[in-house]
Amino acid sequence: MDARGKAWGRVRRSSLEEMEKRPESGEIPGKPVESNSDDNSGNAGSAKERAVSSPHRDLGNAQLNSSREEPRKKLCGYLNKLGVKGPIKAWKSRWFFYDENKCHLLYCRTAQDVNPLGSIDLSSAGFDCKVEADEGVFEIRTPSRVFILKAVSREARMYWLQQLQMKRWAFCNTQTGLPVDSVTLAALPANETMPTEGEGFLPPVKTPTDVVGLKAASLPAPQLSAALQNISLKHPWTEIQNTIYNICGTRQLPGNGRSISGVEGFPEHPGTPAEEQEVEGEAECPAREQAREDTRAGLRSYWPRKAKWLTNSFPAFTEGLARERSSPDNVAVLQQQVLTLTEELKSQKELVQLLHKALEAAQQEKRASSMYLTAAGDRDRLELVRHKVRQIMELSNRVEVLESDRRELEQSLALRDSRVEELQKHVQLLMDKNHAKQQVILKLTEQIALDLSEPEQEADAVAADTLYKQQEEMEHLKDDLDAYRTQNQFLNSEIHQVTKLWRSVAEKEKFLLMKCARLQARSCQVESKYLMMLRKLQEASPDLASGEAELVKSLIQEALQWDVKEEAAETLQLNPVREYDDYGFMTIPKYEVEDWKLLAKIQALEIKSSNLLSHTAVEKPLGERWASMAELSPSTELKGLIRCGIPVEHRQRVWKWIVTQRLSHHHATNHFESLLRQCERTEHPASRQIELDLPRTLTNNRHFISPTSQLVPKLRRVLLAFSWQNPAIGYCQGLNRLAAIALLVLEEEESAFWCLVHIVENLMPADYYSNTLIASQVDQRVFKDFLSEKLPRLTAHFEQHRIDVSLITFNWFLVAFVDSLVSDILLRVWDAFLYEGTKVIFRYALAIFKYNEEEILRIRDSLEIYQYLRFFTHMIGDGRKLMSIAFNDMNPFPMKVLRNRRATHREELEAELSELEWIKVQYMKEQAEQVTWHLDGAVSEEDEEM
Repeated sequence: MDARGKAWGRVRRSSLEEMEKRPESGEIPGKPVESNSDDNSGNAGSAKERAVSSPHRDLGNAQLNSSREEPRKKLCGYLNKLGVKGPIKAWKSRWFFYDENKCHLLYCRTAQDVNPLGSIDLSSAGFDCKVEADEGVFEIRTPSRVFILKAVSREARMYWLQQLQMKRWAFCNTQTGLPVDSVTLAALPANETMPTEGEGFLPPVKTPTDVVGLKAASLPAPQLSAALQNISLKHPWTEIQNTIYNICGTRQLPGNGRSISGVEGFPEHPGTPAEEQEVEGEAECPAREQAREDTRAGLRSYWPRKAKWLTNSFPAFTEGLARERSSPDNVAVLQQQVLTLTEELKSQKELVQLLHKALEAAQQEKRASSMYLTAAGDRDRLELVRHKVRQIMELSNRVEVLESDRRELEQSLALRDSRVEELQKHVQLLMDKNHAKQQVILKLTEQIALDLSEPEQEADAVAADTLYKQQEEMEHLKDDLDAYRTQNQFLNSEIHQVTKLWRSVAEKEKFLLMKCARLQARSCQVESKYLMMLRKLQEASPDLASGEAELVKSLIQEALQWDVKEEAAETLQLNPVREYDDYGFMTIPKYEVEDWKLLAKIQALEIKSSNLLSHTAVEKPLGERWASMAELSPSTELKGLIRCGIPVEHRQRVWKWIVTQRLSHHHATNHFESLLRQCERTEHPASRQIELDLPRTLTNNRHFISPTSQLVPKLRRVLLAFSWQNPAIGYCQGLNRLAAIALLVLEEEESAFWCLVHIVENLMPADYYSNTLIASQVDQRVFKDFLSEKLPRLTAHFEQHRIDVSLITFNWFLVAFVDSLVSDILLRVWDAFLYEGTKVIFRYALAIFKYNEEEILRIRDSLEIYQYLRFFTHMIGDGRKLMSIAFNDMNPFPMKVLRNRRATHREELEAELSELEWIKVQYMKEQAEQVTWHLDGAVSEEDEEM
């Protein structure tokens, strides 16, 4: 009865478990039903749990579907994370998985948790692995924190690093960019392709499927030495939620529980009972028949349910099996499945045998019961009952006898076990003694062998030992070399990828800065137009009403009180208007007249707008071209670059090269020092005029604005040295400005001196700075010819109003536009002037009139034209446009024509000067004769009186 009761208990419990595990939707046993994880999960948990886990289950389903459609594997697996508990650091096992939507590496305690403990932002992170660290340790460095992780092996570590690099690159390239306009969009670079693993620096690592991927989720989480060590004390609420979800998840149907990482739960085998139960029933119990029917139904439905459990419990079982057939370890997987099925078959055979025995006992009871029911009278039935009672008593006695025999056998078995244990101890003691004796014998044998060996053998042994140590050390060094080589390859790959990401970000920043510069330039243009409109209203104020005139005046005062510095502190200034430029010139000139103050403000805004538009589009490419020119040599390319303007950082070097090339035969050792010593010994006649002109030199430059400035003594020495260098000229007003510009750029006194010599003696014609200034007057007549030829409308306008342009342009030619143009445009003119000569001055003088031609033609009064010509050069803010007019619109401009016209006008001027000189002589003679006649007349009168 005991064995049959146990067997029947197992059968009934199995039937009850099968009945409990039937789906609530009313599926038919043996019929496969399609799995709906969303519906099943809704029946398994509460509404709150469904609200928390539903988005994660949807994410898991989406990721699972995408993984089935694409061959790409999901990046997930167990890693150890170094956590800090106060001053103590400890490793904690965490399940890591990658979120492709946010480029985050999330981690939780197990693969079945629903809420992550934290995340690592990979979009701006860097990766590193150190040789001196433990095996498998690597770092993820984010701007805010450094995460130290540990993989199970070096291969797993390199696989994680390579995959994280690829995920970061893919996210950064697919990230949505900022909207840009059509101009910026045209300049944006094309999308770069996805880099291959390692970028050629490191060979791709084979995927370790046993520790990475969804297959690793089915394995148990790595266990640490301390049970509480793996629990996160920083996230207690998350740990409680995950624990509750895991506990509730065990009550769900197989295959319904999902974690946040999209990994489905792996339930225990449904057919294995937790514990055995004993069920005792009597022959008359009618529930026995119902239990037998349930057993048969359970057996019939077991195998269809088993197939359905294999399909629903393991995620993507059929698809995964089909994919794994092509993997290298499919044989091992199939062997494991065969072993599992063999064990199940063995257990099922034992169950069938027990069922057969239970069936025989039930048949005997059935026959006894049928005999009892077919008995004719009560006596016969009573006899049958008595017979059963006797059988029960006999069986009870037999059981007691067997129980006593069992106890005796147990006692005898215990005695035998104790005896065997004693014998084993004795044998172990003998074996220990024997081992000790063998050790003594081996030591004595070795000692004898050492005593009998010769000294040469001892030396060989020592050499062999040393060689062995050296070989071992070499092996260690080779291992270290391989480790450093691997680290170097990975770091090169990391540097390469981070550099590409930095370049991409720099390009985006560059285009955004270009767009911002264009917007600021547009704002400056609008403000300039607003100020120009105020100026027009100011000119028309006599015709306006008193209230309107007051309004215009208040608006002008408000515009003049605007401070550039305050706006610079409030908004982004890509190219702010400074008070002084790189060479010390004032960017906004100070005018005393209110009308001119408004014009200065307009000029500053136009210069700022021009600089913003040309800085990123023109200046930077030109700077790169200048930086690439290590050695300078005369060429067409160099001529074009100089015309476009030399950058500030290269201007001093280029000017020195130009002066040296043109004055190589004039340079003498210590020549400048000898001239300075002569100045100290003897005072030059022009020194007094030089001292008078020094305070009037470049009054808008902070380096010359004060007599105590550092460049004022240098300028004095340069001018005095030149007066002794060229006694025919000595000093002429205007040379102080030329020397001052040379000092600002070249900084050294001797370099500025030779630059002044180059301008006066090489570039300018002879007698340009003589007492008669005859060459300067010739150039003014030549310029009028070119003006009538290039700008006939403007020439006719000047002739109509009797305007003599030489009154304005004479100073332009004499000092090469110093104090006439803004500093930035002035230095560009000087760049080309020093390299090409005076032809550049003619080009730019014509370009200035062309630049403002329409404005001049609109003026109909001679006095207003002269007033406009006094300051209109300071209103030019677009140096690129002026340069284009000078070197493009003024073509052709051959030097041969310039020389011929200079010669012609010089002859005419010399003839006129000769005629004037003859007239002067005749006049002086007449004056002398008149004086003599008056003296003679006075003497005769005195004679008459006498």
